[in-house]
Amino acid sequence: MPVASGRPAPLPVLRSALPALAVLLSAAAAAQVPTPEAFLGYALGERFTPHHRVVDYVEAVGDASPLVTVERYGETPEGRPLLLAVVAESPAVAEAARQSSVAAARGEGEPTKAVVWLSYNVHGDEAVSTEAAMQTLYDLTQDPARLADVVVVLDPCLNPDGRDRYVSGYRQRRGALPNADPDAREHDQPWPGGRFNHYLFDLNRDWAWGTQPETRARLAAYNRWLPAVHVDFHEQGVESPYYFAPAAEPFHPRITPWQRELQTRIGRANAEVFDREGWLYFTKEEFDLFYPAYGDTWPTFNGAIGMTYEQGGSGRAGLAIRTAEGDTLTLRDRIDHHVATGLTTVATTARDAAEVRRQFAAYFQATPAGAQTYVAQGDPGRLGALAALLDLQGIAYGWATDQTVSGVRYGGGLDRPAEAGRVAVQAGALVVAADQPKGRLAAVLFEPEAVLGDSVTYDATAWALPYVYGVEGVAATGPVATGGPAPPAATVPSGRPYAYVAGWSSPDDARLLARLLREGVGVRIVPEPFEAGGRTFGRGALVVTRAGNARLGDRFDAVVRAAAQATGRPLTALASGFATSGPDLGSNRVGFVRRPSVAVLADTPVSPTALGEVWHWFDAVVEYPAALLTADDVSAATLADVDVLVMPDGSYGAWLSSDRADMLRSWIRAGGRLVAMERAVPSIARLDGFDAAVRDAPEADTTAAAALRPYAERERRGASESVPGAVYRVALDPTHPLAFGYPDWTYVLKRRVAPVDFLTDGWNVGVVRSGAPAAGFAGVQARERLEDSLVFGVEDVGRGEVVYLADSPLFRGFWADGQLLFANAVFGMEAW
Repeated sequence: MPVASGRPAPLPVLRSALPALAVLLSAAAAAQVPTPEAFLGYALGERFTPHHRVVDYVEAVGDASPLVTVERYGETPEGRPLLLAVVAESPAVAEAARQSSVAAARGEGEPTKAVVWLSYNVHGDEAVSTEAAMQTLYDLTQDPARLADVVVVLDPCLNPDGRDRYVSGYRQRRGALPNADPDAREHDQPWPGGRFNHYLFDLNRDWAWGTQPETRARLAAYNRWLPAVHVDFHEQGVESPYYFAPAAEPFHPRITPWQRELQTRIGRANAEVFDREGWLYFTKEEFDLFYPAYGDTWPTFNGAIGMTYEQGGSGRAGLAIRTAEGDTLTLRDRIDHHVATGLTTVATTARDAAEVRRQFAAYFQATPAGAQTYVAQGDPGRLGALAALLDLQGIAYGWATDQTVSGVRYGGGLDRPAEAGRVAVQAGALVVAADQPKGRLAAVLFEPEAVLGDSVTYDATAWALPYVYGVEGVAATGPVATGGPAPPAATVPSGRPYAYVAGWSSPDDARLLARLLREGVGVRIVPEPFEAGGRTFGRGALVVTRAGNARLGDRFDAVVRAAAQATGRPLTALASGFATSGPDLGSNRVGFVRRPSVAVLADTPVSPTALGEVWHWFDAVVEYPAALLTADDVSAATLADVDVLVMPDGSYGAWLSSDRADMLRSWIRAGGRLVAMERAVPSIARLDGFDAAVRDAPEADTTAAAALRPYAERERRGASESVPGAVYRVALDPTHPLAFGYPDWTYVLKRRVAPVDFLTDGWNVGVVRSGAPAAGFAGVQARERLEDSLVFGVEDVGRGEVVYLADSPLFRGFWADGQLLFANAVFGMEAW
């Protein structure tokens, strides 16, 4: 047929060959990717793969496949790399999807592709997840058609330190062949197990707080992508079938109908696969979406559809284990299940990609319901720490001018949020608007109290940041003007003053004290408010005088200033020790702080996460040496040079034999200080010679109505007696050294109902008067029992003392308001 234009006729054969050529090239590229078995030298499921070999394999896939880009985004405390594998049609397609997802969060269009983020092995001993990640990565490279509408970001191991602890331990315990007998030694992990990271933190409860290096690095990487779908792969008990979304109630009220809808669609797709294979599974039970620091809820509040997938097995299953029904659950079985749900999630997202992209953009275009603006006001140091958390989370904020707004006050010493009304906002208060890309996350973290749709929940029920940081919160109904002053930068004076003074009101002040003590600087603490040099200082202020530090010679000023600069704390230089009110700096009432030798009980019977809170505080927060002592090896000889012994939460009943009790009593009477935390308090209270007493449980209800309650109500009945995690106001005696730096209140997160009676021969420094929480859920019977109970107390025993901390002031490392009180327990009381 002639061509009117005179140009050569098109070549239909070559044009039709282009798709075929693309297929051939894709097949050739896929063939270059090594299988896990070929690369590792064994089939997945035959053994657990150590992290360095996982890294080698993922990077080898990145080198071999044009679909895969690998990046190292951080490092664990033990030096293991954290990495992401990004799987897309090409690196350019992946980058366009990343940029457009971030732009969509700013209200600028839709993502070019739906981004799916798969997170594996946040709990180290749930070790199948990383094995499944390698298989999933390989499978994605073998079928580029899967990637036509999605980009997949795969994190093969969120907790390499914990996982390698488990993997190496399991290899040491097993024989040449796996033993499926559940009583075999290989199925039992020694303390602390592999679940937690280096500092024994549960990383799956850290997403909102970022206390750990792994979390901080991951949040930075996640915020560079902002995926539309996120899956957090886990394991649970050996006897449990597979769990996938939809989640159980309660759902946080800020979860959107679309987020509920898509997880149900994906759940149905997973169910079709499991039905076809004959695999057992369950949905809508046990794993709720309320507490914001999980790997399903935190992504949900950042616009994704966040889901948890749980395979039966966990740290007990090993390579094979016999179940109660007589079946053998193998590592290969567990891998297959996780691979199936991962690939099905990708496929379902790709199928509905247009709607996923549209709904993702819509999430960020809607202003959250409720308060329009949140305000936090109080100590500048605490506000600065709060601002650092908001920076990590990508939440925008400003600083207020003096004004009055309509809203609700909460925190700031109130028993409960106040009635709505006009509220004074101070210049320099921190202001967070709900109308911003991270507005829903900000609202979840700041609102006075979330509506709990079901009292049977998996974790804490209150966490508002003003309570966490010990400041006043305001939930304002309208905008709050910004442009006010930010907290001033720390100033370090020059010259050769008579003395340097630092305040004592923020956890960072404890870092300064620890640094000074490490440098051998003599520090004094003033027990009363005083005024000098035209400045007023509160109780607990740190004073560093030239007198008493002669050993530092000409280095004195440089050492003190360097400590202040390193910790970011301001110093005031005084030309005289004369106080215009309160004690002079040379007064006998001004105590001298000894540099304490600190030890912490570790290993069985201590709770690993409780030890982690204390260890991390010493090691990473204040950077002060503390010896971790194996509890079973503690003796009078090991305590001879110890000034302060911390007993973190644990089950000490059997450990506290009569001989150990005598040893502790003798050590305390000779001048030691025991800091007993949480369940250590009732353990000490049961010993002779101590004043603390745990309140007896109420007598059982023997009425006919109680006897005839339906069996199905047993879980609800338990809820009425529990406090899964509620915020309580604690009335403080701010004149006691344990409460220096505080007003007459603080807040704790209470998780147990084990009330301690007021001390009759000691100091009741912090007490709960009302059984009702300031925020969160507490059962009716729990409220009755907690009324008028001790939270923080001190008992003098001989020349020493016992500090009772019935609730942890260091909860999960993020409860900033309690950190100064713990510093008082360790350092501040050294002067008295």
